[in-house]
Amino acid sequence: MAHANARLTFHGRLLIVERARAGWKQAHIASAMGVSRKTVGYWIARFNAEGEAGLRDRSSRPYRSPRRTSAAVEAELVRLREAERLGRDELAARVGVSPRTASRILIRRQMPRLALLDAITGQLIRSSKQTAIRYQRDEPGELVHMDVKKLGRIPDGGGWRAHGRSEKVRGRGIGYDYVHSLVDDRTRLAYSEIHPDEKAATVAQFLERALDYLAACGITKVQRLMTDNALAYRRSAAVRELCARRGITQKFIKPHCPWQNGKVERLNRTLQTEWAYRRPYDSNEARAAALAPWLKHYNTERRHSALGGQPPISLLTPTC
Repeated sequence: MAHANARLTFHGRLLIVERARAGWKQAHIASAMGVSRKTVGYWIARFNAEGEAGLRDRSSRPYRSPRRTSAAVEAELVRLREAERLGRDELAARVGVSPRTASRILIRRQMPRLALLDAITGQLIRSSKQTAIRYQRDEPGELVHMDVKKLGRIPDGGGWRAHGRSEKVRGRGIGYDYVHSLVDDRTRLAYSEIHPDEKAATVAQFLERALDYLAACGITKVQRLMTDNALAYRRSAAVRELCARRGITQKFIKPHCPWQNGKVERLNRTLQTEWAYRRPYDSNEARAAALAPWLKHYNTERRHSALGGQPPISLLTPTC
């Protein structure tokens, strides 16, 4: 198949040859076909040398690629992807190539996106909704996103992720943890806490501490707060009073459109894959204790593709 900008297909090239054999002058063929005389001469010469096969499309791949990434580097990149399920920026830094080269290798090797893989096993388990509508605010604090993620508590000794579903694991009925999170739209700076519920009073207290954390990191003024339409957000007098006192305008997403709050939804997924389900914990307390170190890593070290491979703190003065 000819490329998108080609003026001639195989049949057009064959028509050039047929007209030349019928006695047409090359200038007249070029005028009739809307191409240059050089192009006409090129395809006639190809036909004379190779027959109809010479009129077929050829690969534009060069005969040699001396600067191509070595097979050993490609193999190491694929091994790291499969073993540790790292993003392209981290992979690129590990093996010494550019992030774009890492992406091309992953595509060439037909490696699935991390979002489609199970966090522990690495098996392909799902697909996700995608949208072409993306945005990023210009200034830190211009917009922050808030949400709650519900996680089943882990029984002492570990749950089914540690022992497998075939084992009889005690844990049913022990309840849930509610991970409250807030993320800045511009910098992706995040703050999360684990609570036993998602009631209005809990939400308001968490929001106060989250705003104080952002202020300590240099985001002293938050202008807008975006959430879904949960009652604890929409009808809470405590949340309204806090936002009014801090000069924050509340924004609510359209019902049943969680992708409009996509920054914090993406953080929730990252929390799941890189903290909550990254390894099997032997107790709920062990998982809870691992949250704060992971958040510090996320804010100060973890590469973020939306920030050009830099961590969130890179857009702020590192004071937190």
